[in-house]
Amino acid sequence: MRAVRFLQSIFVLVLAPPLTFLVSILAIVAVAVFRVRPSKVQVFPRFWGRILCRASGVSVTLHGLENLDHDKHYIFAANHQSQFDIFALQGYLAHDCRFLAKQELFRIPFFGTGMRLAGYIPVDRAHGRQALKSLEAAAKRIAAGTSVILFPEGTRSPDGILQPFKAGGMVLAIKAGVPLVPVGITGSFAILPKGRWLARPGRIRIRIGQPIETRDYDLKQKKELADRLHDEVARLLVEEGTKPQRNIEHRTSNVE
Repeated sequence: MRAVRFLQSIFVLVLAPPLTFLVSILAIVAVAVFRVRPSKVQVFPRFWGRILCRASGVSVTLHGLENLDHDKHYIFAANHQSQFDIFALQGYLAHDCRFLAKQELFRIPFFGTGMRLAGYIPVDRAHGRQALKSLEAAAKRIAAGTSVILFPEGTRSPDGILQPFKAGGMVLAIKAGVPLVPVGITGSFAILPKGRWLARPGRIRIRIGQPIETRDYDLKQKKELADRLHDEVARLLVEEGTKPQRNIEHRTSNVE
């Protein structure tokens, strides 16, 4: 059994790059040649996420879709335990949305072009004027009608425990004026923790909470909003039986 799982993990590791390339090419051709709308192109990254999960022996269950109005757009804010969070959300979140992604990814040949044409939004993760400009541009895209997914922790948790939330996502939500949706993900850390290359089979559970209205907040209240969001994500994790964090007093990072 161990040998079979090892070979399965190797297969997925080998499969991921050409599958990503294929999906990128399909997105480029669909938009640039056939003028398909970016919302329709999401079938390709959804296929990508599902294939990588299934090939890894990973099942995904999703709860809480009844909390969403599918005619509205949101900022989905999820905890980040593993690379498989991206595969699971991309493949199984039944809502038209894009990922916010660091701008360096958009420089990768074909992959970056496919992301841009599919409507993904680049952000500058550095500090200073350029970072503020990228947030302003992203906020305008979201306010115009694009739902996005972000990870307020900023990076994957090193131990599976919920980390402090950075304020940049709160600034984006306040500027865009759209609701924040807390999302709790469990199971992905056991499948592929940070620092490992080979995935294990397993089950990922995604819980969607009640949207948090951001129109009542201003930028001076970004920490208050981050704390509220952190508590909501922590509550979703507790409902799944996962220890959410080490210290409730340090919910918000000072880093934007």
